[in-house]
Amino acid sequence: MEKSSYFKLPHVWAFTTYFAEGLPYTIIRMVSSVFFRDMRVSLEAIGLTSLFGIPWVIKFLWGPLIDQFGTKRKWLLIMQFLLVLLFIVVAFMSPLPYGVKLIAGLLFIAALLSATHDIAIDGYYMEALDKKGQAKFVGYRVMAYRLAMMAGTGIIVTIGTTLSWVSAFFTAGAFLGLLFVYHVFFLPRIEEEKIRIWDLLKRIFRIKFLIATIALVLILLGMRSLFWDRFSGGLLEVFPFLKMISFAGRVAIGLLILLIGLALFRNRIKELFFRDKESFYSRAFFDYMDRDKIGVAIAFIILMRTGESGLSSMVAPFMVDLGIKVHYGWLSGGVGLPFSIIGAMAGGFLISKFSLRKMILPFLLAQNLTNLVYMGLALSLTKYLALNTGADVVTFIGHFNLFLVACVHAFDQFAGGLGTAVLITFLMRTCMERFKAAHFAIGTGLMNISGVLAGVASGFLAERLGYGFFFGITFLLSIPGMCLIFFVPFLDAKDQASKK
Repeated sequence: MEKSSYFKLPHVWAFTTYFAEGLPYTIIRMVSSVFFRDMRVSLEAIGLTSLFGIPWVIKFLWGPLIDQFGTKRKWLLIMQFLLVLLFIVVAFMSPLPYGVKLIAGLLFIAALLSATHDIAIDGYYMEALDKKGQAKFVGYRVMAYRLAMMAGTGIIVTIGTTLSWVSAFFTAGAFLGLLFVYHVFFLPRIEEEKIRIWDLLKRIFRIKFLIATIALVLILLGMRSLFWDRFSGGLLEVFPFLKMISFAGRVAIGLLILLIGLALFRNRIKELFFRDKESFYSRAFFDYMDRDKIGVAIAFIILMRTGESGLSSMVAPFMVDLGIKVHYGWLSGGVGLPFSIIGAMAGGFLISKFSLRKMILPFLLAQNLTNLVYMGLALSLTKYLALNTGADVVTFIGHFNLFLVACVHAFDQFAGGLGTAVLITFLMRTCMERFKAAHFAIGTGLMNISGVLAGVASGFLAERLGYGFFFGITFLLSIPGMCLIFFVPFLDAKDQASKK
């Protein structure tokens, strides 16, 4: 076999594409938490970085566009290139005096690009492989994704905490840049372009639209300069208690108001999106929703990782406050990495051998028991948390305690691999043939709802309750999802996603 043919095998591209999918997500959602805590950002504000997950929640809104315009290959290449540029910009901004705030804004933009990148990769995977091939490579793609997470939390974090965050973010961009070059030359072309991406861009960026947008921005800037100081000052006089609320608290209140608004005007919003029920865009949503027990399936997708999401959003700050941020890299890369691979591969193998129905409960139990294990660890190390939180010179926790942390992290990564294998298999079974990318985007978007909400709340809870009790609460949040296992559809291979 020629070398070029070897590079085009699914054994290779399934690995590289899912590594490229996992790396930006890890930088945005996990590595950023270590960076912000290292910059002395509050736990409340770090909890709010879970809002970076919003694009993964709402990506189903533009999922059908990836199916309809261009090809999945073109979309993933464009997004990869833009993400490389963005990480390099973040690297150069990290040492600036106001770099933290600027980086927070850039990472939200990166989240939008990364969510679109995920849609394209998931759609490409399902387009390039038949159902047997998709099942065959489930464990493989999970392994690649977990390896990317370990590279981010291991290599990138180690560089950031020992050398500099400039070097760390630049390395992340270089990693992704190498994958981009490989994909340009070797990623197989498996689709015919339906409608050119350029036609979509022309629709979005019409001259009238641009003029209206620029005019609106200028008007808003003018209104801000004229009225904001007077308005904000008057508001604080009327409601003096607002002075006591931090920026993080104000953002949380704003999010709550937004959610209430969406609930009140949901019918009007639905009418705007689905005016033409026969359009490709609308059919993708209606066909996904118009199936037996889909309500139970949606509830399960939303709730199945609630506890894990709350836990994972505070693990990195927990390690920093414990005084072992310099050890976090090798813990993730040297300990977490092999156990993550074992968990992912074992999960895919056992599901294919014994069925999802038989494996789903024990796998999710293992995933969520991690929260109780972390609770025990945090409570036993309370003394070191008190000594090292915010300290310039940290007190070492001792070799035995470091060994305990390594064991807990190993179990966490192994169980996480099992849970991810369950999630991907279930989501793929909810996808209909005609709308593969759109339906997978809907499923992963629903999955991230609980992650965003649990993550936002996590900072406030951890700040007030302490890590130990907070980790215990996250286990309680996982119970409703596990209870739904006995009622969900699509657990058997013979189930057809297209059945009504």
